[in-house]
Amino acid sequence: MTTRMVGEAVARVEDDRILRGQGAYVDDIAASPGTLHAAVLRSPHAHARIADIDVSGVLDVEGVHLVWTYDDLEGPMAESLPLLIPHPTLTHGHTQFALANGEVNHVGEAIAFVVAEDRYVAEDALDRIRVSYDFLPPVVGIEAARDGEALVHDDVPGNVAAHLEQEVGDARAAIAEAPYTLSLDLAIERSQCAPLEGRGTVARWDADVRRLLVWTSTQTSTGVRAAVAAKLGLDLAQVDVITPDVGGGFGVKIVHPWPEELLVPLAAMRLGRTVKFTEDRREHFVSSAHERAQLHHVDVGFDADGRVLGLDVRFWHDNGAYTPYGLIVPIITSTQLLGPYKPASYRVVFDSLYTNTVIVTPYRGAGRPQGCFVMERTMDAIAEALGRDRAEVRAANFIQPEEFPYDQGLVFQDGRDLVYDSGDYPRSLEMLKSLIGWDDFAAMRAEAERSGRRLGIGLGCYVEGTGVGPYEGAHVQIETTGKVKVATGLTSQGQGHQTSFAQIVADALGVRFEDVEITTGDTRRMPYAVGTFASRAAVMSGSAIHLAALKARAKALRIAAEALEVDEDDLEIVDGHVGVRGTDRGMALGTVAVLSNPLRYAFDEASKAATQFSVGDPGKPPVSEGDEPGLEGRDFYSPDRSTFASGMHAAIVETDPVTAEITVLKYAVVHDCGTIVNPLIVEGQIHGGLAQGIGGALYERMAYDADGQLQNASFMDFLMPYVTEIPDDLVVDHLETPSPLNPLGIKGAGEAGTIPVAAVIAAAIEDAEGIPVRSMPISPAELWELRRTSPRKEQP
Repeated sequence: MTTRMVGEAVARVEDDRILRGQGAYVDDIAASPGTLHAAVLRSPHAHARIADIDVSGVLDVEGVHLVWTYDDLEGPMAESLPLLIPHPTLTHGHTQFALANGEVNHVGEAIAFVVAEDRYVAEDALDRIRVSYDFLPPVVGIEAARDGEALVHDDVPGNVAAHLEQEVGDARAAIAEAPYTLSLDLAIERSQCAPLEGRGTVARWDADVRRLLVWTSTQTSTGVRAAVAAKLGLDLAQVDVITPDVGGGFGVKIVHPWPEELLVPLAAMRLGRTVKFTEDRREHFVSSAHERAQLHHVDVGFDADGRVLGLDVRFWHDNGAYTPYGLIVPIITSTQLLGPYKPASYRVVFDSLYTNTVIVTPYRGAGRPQGCFVMERTMDAIAEALGRDRAEVRAANFIQPEEFPYDQGLVFQDGRDLVYDSGDYPRSLEMLKSLIGWDDFAAMRAEAERSGRRLGIGLGCYVEGTGVGPYEGAHVQIETTGKVKVATGLTSQGQGHQTSFAQIVADALGVRFEDVEITTGDTRRMPYAVGTFASRAAVMSGSAIHLAALKARAKALRIAAEALEVDEDDLEIVDGHVGVRGTDRGMALGTVAVLSNPLRYAFDEASKAATQFSVGDPGKPPVSEGDEPGLEGRDFYSPDRSTFASGMHAAIVETDPVTAEITVLKYAVVHDCGTIVNPLIVEGQIHGGLAQGIGGALYERMAYDADGQLQNASFMDFLMPYVTEIPDDLVVDHLETPSPLNPLGIKGAGEAGTIPVAAVIAAAIEDAEGIPVRSMPISPAELWELRRTSPRKEQP
């Protein structure tokens, strides 16, 4: 049999091309002469009514082909952009317009759109547009939004977009009756994911065939296609969307459509020329999505062993000026906060609030880092209150392996019951303690203290809902050459899909890995898909590809059995060759592809190899009833509910006694994503996720002033970790508890590396300093201030 590929650490086939500079990103598309370039005038104010826009100074500028404001838009284009994920509690949902309709609600909102011969002319033309504003009071930050004195939208009382409550049991009564109680106030600041490539769109209209071709840097090409068709009044079949190489997504490119993804195609249709837009870095900071900002209040009751008897969480979520993605982030926070634990009763209440700042949509982790921070800081506080080991308190609250599937009694982001499918949390904790040296740390700390160094250790646990529906599809086609062409609709932003999906196909079909070619994010090849987000690619498209490959395999065996005059059960496929077990009889899979085509003799040179085989009664129709020509399979996978990956992280940090600098010395990860398709790729995901998690713990924050001006909208001022900030001592181990919900037993892996990092580092800093850490990210200046204002406890 062919060597099994799933589970093998196969090197990524994408890397050779990308590392040699041969990638093709949106900015590489249509770079030839004749392409027109677009630029966008953006609001310099956080909150204002537009009194007047004067574009007369632009109309006669040489090289300018088009200038639009909201008044130039018609029909569906003049309507607000779609609310992608409605929710019954989102009673005050607002989305922006492609160009501001009378009011701007954050710095960076699009006001006017210019198309010119080149970007320089377009940018110069923007400077000639005159806008008069009537200023309104800006609402910046959660405290200002809660205050309610000023409103972002006049029709939204108290700036509350949505209010949601869920409860299992009677948490407040359980807390009141518990032998021990405590309260915590916790905060996570606003951040953003800063991909290397910002947003970009290129569009070309072919008037002869009335077909629109769009290239865009997105995480959901089919969603963009649907939006463009609907807004531009085209049939879906008239629009093709291609996602080329994407220089990072991380959630910011999941929104569809962005205004430019509509304006650029519309301009291409009107002008009959290719039109291109790529945002610059400042535009990305002030007009693309942010995430994270939440304030939490926690009340918890527990017993002498640290078991949680009642947990009551009240939090406030900053959703920015609009809600195009609904309530996904706070809903995930509220449900995934529980992690691997089973409190006896749980109540969670949140308000999602409007502010005059950039919209909030999922950023890697998507609400889970906030929830994990809250739950893990609570576990640490319980351990401190009882004087117990932090790992023991967590173990006392774990869901046990024999309790799966475990129903948390809540409704998850997909509207379905929050039911964990599989896991072994006690085993994960034991593995983590061994990796980090948990039981030996006291001696390590004591030795460091003798030389004046401060060390601390922390750990954090999480559960991540992955593989959210509703579906993904795949098409597998075996060519007459024996090559296998596979298409799936979701997009790739560096996850290694071309490698891991090829491994799945190689196993399912019995072909060589090298003979499989994967296409993603091209609606011409797979027009129906949902997208790449929520750690769903391997679960959803991986399962669909597996099922489609099995269909192609079944057809290949049926055709080969007829040609070889044997039973299908006597056949096997090894390295792309269909053979009769125990004999040398057989044929290449490419030859079977020839036999699947009723016109093979006239058009396919490879058919010469097939003439020696009987293909049935020539008096019968060339295509059997219920069959179709071609050796291919097509299938869709739709899950009953989400799968739930899990993991645990631990870190040892050093805090400088003088400068308060924070250094991560060692980091350990135990990860359970079910069946691992490619451990090399999974570890790469964890490493990248850890880097973003460290950024969120120590560096990344969006620094708005009271007027809604972003003070650090450049890489000179927005801090991110360099490779020097990532610990050299990084150890990863895997636990595989396969999911029973899909044919491969896969659970997602994309966001796991990020989720618990802030909680883990906060715990380690608190352990090193002996002072409470209740807000992240934390800088040396903030740690220095904590030292000044908080008494330091003696370490045990």
